[in-house]
Amino acid sequence: MSTPTLPAWLNPDPWLQVAATASERDVAAAIACDSPDARELAVLLSPAAAPYLEPMAQRAQALTRRHFGNTIALYVPLYLSNFCSGGCVYCGFAADRRIPRRALTSAEIESELAALACMGFEEILLLTGERTPHADLDYVLAAVRRAAACFHQVTIETFPMEVAEYRALAAAGCTGVTIYQETYAPEPYDRLHRWGPKKDFRARLDAPARALQGGMRSVGLGALLGLHDPVLDAVCLFLHARHLLREYWRSGVSISFPRLRPQAGGFTAPCPVDDAWLARLICAFRLCLPDVPLLLSTRESPAFRDGMAGVGISQMSIGSRTTVGGYRDEDDHAVGQFAVSDDRTIDAFCTMLRAKQLEPVFKHWDAAYREDPRDLDTPRPAVAVAAL
Repeated sequence: MSTPTLPAWLNPDPWLQVAATASERDVAAAIACDSPDARELAVLLSPAAAPYLEPMAQRAQALTRRHFGNTIALYVPLYLSNFCSGGCVYCGFAADRRIPRRALTSAEIESELAALACMGFEEILLLTGERTPHADLDYVLAAVRRAAACFHQVTIETFPMEVAEYRALAAAGCTGVTIYQETYAPEPYDRLHRWGPKKDFRARLDAPARALQGGMRSVGLGALLGLHDPVLDAVCLFLHARHLLREYWRSGVSISFPRLRPQAGGFTAPCPVDDAWLARLICAFRLCLPDVPLLLSTRESPAFRDGMAGVGISQMSIGSRTTVGGYRDEDDHAVGQFAVSDDRTIDAFCTMLRAKQLEPVFKHWDAAYREDPRDLDTPRPAVAVAAL
């Protein structure tokens, strides 16, 4: 397979040149800009912007409070399966990892959902590896239907699908799809993905658009920071988000900032990103996309998450387990996709938020919005969560 070229709308070269040549005067102008775009983002990611983190953070916090209030929306991930057909060198679930493999049964999914519901969650993210016979479309569909009976908002982070498959998932109660491009540089992408469907760069790049075409309300984007030049990936991530917001203006886009964490393969990040740079990246995205939800997961340390809550970040995961079936019966020998850094309890995390005058929000979406407007007058059948 030949190395793909980027579409014209995703060309980062002009903005990489801006980042390489920006001055401190350019940085001050970018922070003050009322309608920042790719140029301002590039300036804010430039070496010249390094001393300006504090004014960037102040502006980011003001914008976050203006658009999202004094709240942090909370969600929880549920790993359904760690079977995978992919050969990603950086992933603990890659097909050649010698780890115990497992896919939750129907009864186990019900049990996990019940445990999470008892914790107070209203939004859930369902995850699998790449498509396998153990976790295919039918498996994900069944899990979505079960989750949609218990939770107001159900999103997935699975394998790329076709429009018709996304349409079926939307009809089953799925409202959003998260899919990280990992890196937007085609050549490193090809080396990092040794085999499997994920090796098809363009198929993955176009998956968020297919999801929106299939009726999803929103898509979540991200680059796995540490795999390649973070400035290039950040600029492309911004261009990708902007493209989708323009083409699918009725839909929503959210952005995550995952950094590589220790995992079963022992892969070391070739381009590590430190806390100061990640904080500046988050602030830059908030300045340039003021009303887009920005997410931060439990990959990050408690101290970093505490510092970024409400300062750019508007949505966070808590109580996360990256093992399959980790909420009902945690297995001390189970291998997760990556190591969780923030393992605080839900109560402890919410106490921290309130100390910062931020209100934790477990529900910011109602299941009624999943219905066809023509069906809103028809009562939904009651579906009980499996008994504890």
